[in-house]
Amino acid sequence: MSKVCEICGKHAVAGRSISHSHRVVNRKFKPNIQSVHVVVDGRRQRMNVCTTCLKSGKVARS
Repeated sequence: MSKVCEICGKHAVAGRSISHSHRVVNRKFKPNIQSVHVVVDGRRQRMNVCTTCLKSGKVARS
């Protein structure tokens, strides 16, 4: 499954994890992507949508 939101385009970004002893390790911040059925142009379609778009009402679930 793609880790990109088809509504807002949110995707994984790179960052660094820093421990208490200040050791630095590269990591990724991944969005919470859900595969849901939504209504697009009056038809039911499966899309990959982030939970932020689901909660804000940018898509209509079916």
